[in-house]
Amino acid sequence: MRSSLLFLQCLLTLLLLTQLRLSRCQHGSEEPCSLQIVVPGLKGETGEKGEKGAPGRPGRVGPPGEMGHPGVKGEKGLMGRHGKAGPAGSKGLKGDVGDPGSRGPNGAPGVPCECAPLRKMIGEMDILVSQLSTELKFIKSAVAGVKETDSKVYLLVKEEKRYVDAEVYCQGRGGHLAMPKDDAANGAIASYVTQAGLTRVFIGINDVEREGHFAYVDRSPMSTFNKWREGEPNNAYEDEDCAEMVSAGGWNDVACHLTMYFICEFDKDGA
Repeated sequence: MRSSLLFLQCLLTLLLLTQLRLSRCQHGSEEPCSLQIVVPGLKGETGEKGEKGAPGRPGRVGPPGEMGHPGVKGEKGLMGRHGKAGPAGSKGLKGDVGDPGSRGPNGAPGVPCECAPLRKMIGEMDILVSQLSTELKFIKSAVAGVKETDSKVYLLVKEEKRYVDAEVYCQGRGGHLAMPKDDAANGAIASYVTQAGLTRVFIGINDVEREGHFAYVDRSPMSTFNKWREGEPNNAYEDEDCAEMVSAGGWNDVACHLTMYFICEFDKDGA
């Protein structure tokens, strides 16, 4: 149908061109006019298929296609070779104690020995070492030098002890806790405490045997001299039966279970 329409269009075009040509010849052309009408022929038969031409240039890359469906999971492969050993881990917690093992066989009997004399000698040496250690400790605890009066020698011991233990310590060396019985002795002890940079020490005064009646540790009465500070002794909390001296020379009653430095007193004749 389409080919027929094209044929009709061509035919009409030729007729129009012919008409125009005749009009020119009739109106002014001196030469004879000749008219040739070329009419297209009928459509020929279909020719044979030609040979395949050379491939054309590659076209443009098209858009990516849609993502395909996941494939079927393949079979598990063979186990690979073992890798290198990793670093050692941190130390674990200690395990529970195991059950006790069975008792081992008895050992061979020891060689008989007359050890009694040897043990006795070792024991005596231990006692001697202990005594020397105690004396050395006493020397180290004391401040270098001593304080003297006409009749007494005072030694400050820088080792904190309870009152009773301090008195035993002084007695073990032939003395007592310091017993100031006059202003001269009290002043000497106070200056000793001050020079040592201390604020207080135990002294040999207490009312352990009879509440409210203070006496010296050698059981001599306190009838003519005292240096109690104002308001003292007050037996605070009903638990103050021993005495201390402060650096200024005054006395306070204190609890005997406290621990502090102390001063030992020795007679000069026996020093």
